[in-house]
Amino acid sequence: MNRELEVMIMTASDLPTIPVVATKVMQLIESESATAEELAKVVASDPAVAARVLKISNSSFYGCQRQIQTLSHAIVVLGFGTLKSLVVAASVKQVYQPYGLTEKMLWEHSFGAGLAARIIAKETRVVNEEEAFLGGLFHDIGKIIMNTMDHAQFQDVMQRCYNDGLSFEDAEQRVYSYTHSEVGGLVIKKWNFPDMLMHAVLNHHLFDFAEDEDTVQVSLTCVVGLADMLCHKVGIGIREPDDELDLVQTVPAQRLGFNEQRLETLLDRFRAAYEKDKSFFS
Repeated sequence: MNRELEVMIMTASDLPTIPVVATKVMQLIESESATAEELAKVVASDPAVAARVLKISNSSFYGCQRQIQTLSHAIVVLGFGTLKSLVVAASVKQVYQPYGLTEKMLWEHSFGAGLAARIIAKETRVVNEEEAFLGGLFHDIGKIIMNTMDHAQFQDVMQRCYNDGLSFEDAEQRVYSYTHSEVGGLVIKKWNFPDMLMHAVLNHHLFDFAEDEDTVQVSLTCVVGLADMLCHKVGIGIREPDDELDLVQTVPAQRLGFNEQRLETLLDRFRAAYEKDKSFFS
């Protein structure tokens, strides 16, 4: 990893931070002594996050049969693990400010990838669904951080994508000496998320795994990478769908055991879920 970049990210004082409520919720859950009432009190301390938690918990994404009206009910019905990812999702939206066209597209792509990753995890059962969701949600967080650090420089990359037809990765190489994946991995590390999540974000475009690589790490990285590809295939958070992308030939699809028929079914489920639930995350 770029050592100069690592020092810059880890010492920067003006980068966006995860809201305090999300940090407190994660700490409480990790302590293994938290009660639903304690968690509800922490979430309620940030009214904006609390409102978004209730809104998202009523989406079909979480499959509840009856409407959830209180935070305590949401916590009991959804469970602590799901609450953690839901609070992070409700909180991280604030990182995508100011909310212009660039930020809107990045948020839609991030939420879409989180949704796709959760669907893939549920289908394959190779990784925890909530860890997959967070991996998808954060896979491109490096882009929003780069946009925050130097908006004009980031817009130069976006213009090269739109005007010259370059992929983001190709345009990025012409403007930066590092990648959004490297930035994202370091920010995840700075925010004290697990190393497995950090590595999944760092390597979601790279699938050159060592022979002795941890199998869960490989699976999580592939789930996140495939989720990103599903968004590109459908055209979520990007200018237009990538009709030329042959998903079945990709390393993540092959590693996760998807054939063409299963991928078509997965794509259909993802499209339907995204259209149904996007308003809950907007």
